[in-house]
Amino acid sequence: MGMDVIDDSTKIKAKRKAEQASNDVKPWIRGFARFGYMSMGMVYILIGILAMMAAAGVGGKTTDTSGAFASVAEKPFGEVLLWAVAVGLIGYVMWQAIQVFLDPENKGTDFKGLFTRFSYLIAATIYTVIALKAAKIALHAGSTGGSKQTWTAKLLAQPFGQWIIGIVGIIIIGFGCYQIYNGYKERFMIQFKTNEMSSHERRLNCKIGKLGLIARGITFLIIGYFILRTAISADSNKIVGLDGALGKIAAQPFGQILLGAVAIGLFLYGVFQVMQGKNRHMKLP
Repeated sequence: MGMDVIDDSTKIKAKRKAEQASNDVKPWIRGFARFGYMSMGMVYILIGILAMMAAAGVGGKTTDTSGAFASVAEKPFGEVLLWAVAVGLIGYVMWQAIQVFLDPENKGTDFKGLFTRFSYLIAATIYTVIALKAAKIALHAGSTGGSKQTWTAKLLAQPFGQWIIGIVGIIIIGFGCYQIYNGYKERFMIQFKTNEMSSHERRLNCKIGKLGLIARGITFLIIGYFILRTAISADSNKIVGLDGALGKIAAQPFGQILLGAVAIGLFLYGVFQVMQGKNRHMKLP
């Protein structure tokens, strides 16, 4: 009887120690992930500023993450900033991995839940590549990987390559539509700790998120459209990335005005990500 009491007491103490250890780790993980959102936001803010300068004709350019990182590297302490962004993005990737495997938001294992968690996995992969780009440019090693035309040309040469590229284009178009819908309906607000935000902060976050998500959705629609054209024409030169999408916008009638509007939207999306780093729900299992 006495031994049973001792065993139960030992188990309780062990459980409390485990819970304490878990509680000690959680703030570190949460803080790292929040820094990741803010780092991602700063990347979009920089891309938006460069595009706004290009639209205004004052020396900016339509660029993607590699171009934005190269611009940062040219500035005083630019390499230090790039390392900070790279580390922050790894924090964001870590949070995405937690969402995929531990499912703290209870997305579930039905089709919709698994699809959502798979999208987190894709995001983690993309931002791992972006983090490596930042680190390589900080090391004066240039950007990672070959050109977009190179990998699409290789893929087009494979059996069913056109179909694969076409499916990728459709997925990107679908994601762009989802971003626009999510922004227009303001569904993103459920991710925020609105009860801990002031009414002014809630309104500001809502407006910035709405415009930013719609602008980002539009750029994804353009990127997806040209990837789909690549699949149909089997011409890898037709594919574009974020820089190409912004360039296509600028080439349209009244393109500078359109580019300026999208650039402001991307800038606001970056601000939205910074605010998300501060105010997002981050439940840990």
